[in-house]
Amino acid sequence: MMKNITLLVKPASSLCNMRCKYCFYADVSSHRDIKSFGIMNEDTLSRMVRRAFAIAEESVSFGFQGGEPTVAGLEWFKKLISYEKQYNSKGLCVSNALQTNGYLIDEEWCKFLHDNNFLVGLSLDGYKELHDSMRVDAAGEGTYDRVIKSAELFKKYNVEFNILTVVNSETAKEPERVYDALSKYGYIQFIPMIDDFDAPKSKYYLDDEAYGEFLCRVFDRYYKDIKRGSYVSVRDFDSFVLMLRGQPPTSCALSGSCGGYFVIEADGGVYPCDFYVTDEEKVGNINEDSFFSLVKKPKAVDFITSSRNKEEECPGCKWFYLCRGGCRRYREPYPSKFKFCGAFKKFFEYSYPRLTEIAKMR
Repeated sequence: MMKNITLLVKPASSLCNMRCKYCFYADVSSHRDIKSFGIMNEDTLSRMVRRAFAIAEESVSFGFQGGEPTVAGLEWFKKLISYEKQYNSKGLCVSNALQTNGYLIDEEWCKFLHDNNFLVGLSLDGYKELHDSMRVDAAGEGTYDRVIKSAELFKKYNVEFNILTVVNSETAKEPERVYDALSKYGYIQFIPMIDDFDAPKSKYYLDDEAYGEFLCRVFDRYYKDIKRGSYVSVRDFDSFVLMLRGQPPTSCALSGSCGGYFVIEADGGVYPCDFYVTDEEKVGNINEDSFFSLVKKPKAVDFITSSRNKEEECPGCKWFYLCRGGCRRYREPYPSKFKFCGAFKKFFEYSYPRLTEIAKMR
């Protein structure tokens, strides 16, 4: 048995109705023999939910990503809820989260998400000109207006949501403008761009120096808002405050090692991390393996164990207890030095007095 189980599910595999110019999953899926596994069928959905509730003792958490998960259709998600109710015979705590580009969101979707207590992550890259230059639909048209409409619908139907913003070389050019465009939503997660495994650097490549400057300048806005009583949640900054209070971070990238959840592709394939959904890292298949057996498979164990390997300088760094050596994916080709080591050192030197001040606030 497992006390808690967390699943990150790709119900529509790598299928997507947008063509974002820096999409990391387009690169990840292109490294597989099969780029897309289509829509998860009902047998796999049922088996996945049943096996999760069979092994969990306290809670089951489902997160849905893609590609674009809403491409699976609203009826797919209604079946999910039906199976959750059917198999939750022990009355466990259940949570559902959805990460979406907002393209298909309408009033029917919003009613469903609200009624079933989904937490939604909505992808929005700052202000209109910036967003539309990078996040385009299949016809190459900007999607900002559709995403903003989705955000307004979420508000109308009281859907709990936060903003997900990818930080790349373009985003990093105007930190204050990006923050100001997003702060009205109250909850922001800034995600540094994932580089392709083996492609040359693109125009969106985020270097160490640019990311460090971005973090410092956004933190100035974050701190200013806190001091004037207008708190805006920025996930990594909040995690650093929690860590200074002796609590665990909310981000696995700051935990010091990989592990803690299963990624499930549309065909039932199971992988150790969303950034490594490749043939080489495949652990098993939920149609054939129990979760209990999956965690014991050598490939799963090796992935977690190897993620603890850090550069020799890391343990001696005064910021290691906050940085934890960074996410494994930013140390590719693995193992190598954390790509954003300099960025985090710069940020902590700049922000630490104010971070500790915030940590002492009640």
